[in-house]
This record gives sequence, structure tokens and C-alpha cells, in this order.
Amino acid sequence: MLQARSWLPRSEGSLRLAFQRRDGRIALDVLHQAGVLRARFPKPEAMEAPEAVLVNTAGGLTGGDKLDIGVTLGEGTSLTVTSAAAEKIYRARDGEAAIRMRLHLEAGAQLAWLPQPTILFDAARFDRHSEVDLAAGARFLAVETLIFGRAAMGEDVHRGFCRDAWRIRRDGRLLFADSLQLDGGIAAALDRPAALGGARATALVLYSAPDAPARLEPARALLEGALSSMGVSSWNGLLVARAYAGDGRTLQSDLAPLLEFLADRPLPRVWRC
Repeated sequence: MLQARSWLPRSEGSLRLAFQRRDGRIALDVLHQAGVLRARFPKPEAMEAPEAVLVNTAGGLTGGDKLDIGVTLGEGTSLTVTSAAAEKIYRARDGEAAIRMRLHLEAGAQLAWLPQPTILFDAARFDRHSEVDLAAGARFLAVETLIFGRAAMGEDVHRGFCRDAWRIRRDGRLLFADSLQLDGGIAAALDRPAALGGARATALVLYSAPDAPARLEPARALLEGALSSMGVSSWNGLLVARAYAGDGRTLQSDLAPLLEFLADRPLPRVWRC
């Protein structure tokens, strides 16, 4: 039996970026953008790595929308990726808003994946899967922040679906696997003491690099005095921080010093706008 298909229009987008070293400089080697996804490249400051700003021209996602993002960094290259605005996941009529991300770093490459938060609205359905492949000596930093309803607008996410999965491999060996899944009564789940204890903003910070273990104690020192609840651990050549707060603004403010420390550079300018 054929399944009924929604008559609503869907947003789809794909983006491929690749950078290589040419004549001692980091150069854009591949730029493919289709559908609602675009990349913009602000002029870097002197001696800074290139920066790519991702733009979703649809202005948000809902059930059935799909984004596919791929980034490849050649040997010895460096890149910061951020987004022009928070990604909004709206109420879904059917299906999930799906994002698939694949990041590949060759030997000695450095990627700072620093998008702005993802905001879920009530009855949103969201499914994101991120695959990261690292060669020996590659350095990878990422943050993903989820906000369940805009606190300043009195919003909450009573029901919906959210799955956010990460897989990180180095030289083909699995280093990190993590999946967050909430289905049905999201507000009730987040209110549990073993979950977020009533908070509505949460973030995961990942740092994989040869010096990750050595950065553990300085990272913990940076979290002292934060208004958010934060913790950081290190194992298997990784540094992993988790944090949550009542609202996204507080969480981002507390995360900023940690991200700048791990990136060894200031946050992208769009974070400070």
C-alpha cells in the first residue's frame, strides 16, 4: 500500500566545503551549495584561519525538511565554521526535520565547529546525526547547543521528538559515540532531576586533539563561578564538557571562555553581534 505523502512544500539543502593548502596558503578547493543552504566567507583578520558562516535561507526547519552538510579539510589546513543565526525547529505536521553532517580532517588539520544554538518549538520533531573522521594529529573542536523553547517569550516544549547523535573516529577507530533522544513528553522528561532538573538549554562541547588531556584542569578552572551547571572530563584523547542552564543566553555566556580557550582564538564575530 502506498503511503500518503504530505502536500506541504519541503525545504532541502546540501553544502560541501573542502579546503587545501596551496603555495603556503589555505584555499577553498570545493564549494557546492544547493537548495536552502549557503556559505559565506567573511574576510579573515591578519594571520587568522578562514571562517565559513552557514546560512539557511528557509529561516528554519519543520517536519520533512532535510539538510546535508559535508566539510573536508586537507593536510595542515584550518577552518572555523559557524552559522548566521540560531537554527529554529518549528512544529511538525509529519516527519522529522533531519540534519546529516559529515566532517573529515586529514593529518594536522584543525576545525572549530561553532554554530549558534538550535531552538526547538513545541511539537517540533528533530533528528540530527553527525559523523566525524579524524586523521592522526588532527584537532577538532565542536559545540552544539539545544534550547527547548525561548524562555524570554514564555515558551516551552511540552511534546515533540529530539534525537542528536555524534560519532567521532580517529584513523578509523571509534573514539566517541553519544545519542540524546527525547520522545513524547519532553517538558516532563527535562524536569526530572536525573535529566536537566527543569533547565531548558543544554550544550555538548567536544575537543579531540593530542593535547586534550593536558587541557582538562585549565578547562575546569574556567568553569568555576559559572551560573550554568557544567562538568568536563577527559579520556581516550578527548575532552568532553556538558552544561545546562535555564536559558540559552546564560549558557552561551558561560561557554564562551571555554570555547575560546580550546580554540586558541576569539569566537566568530556573529557570536558577538
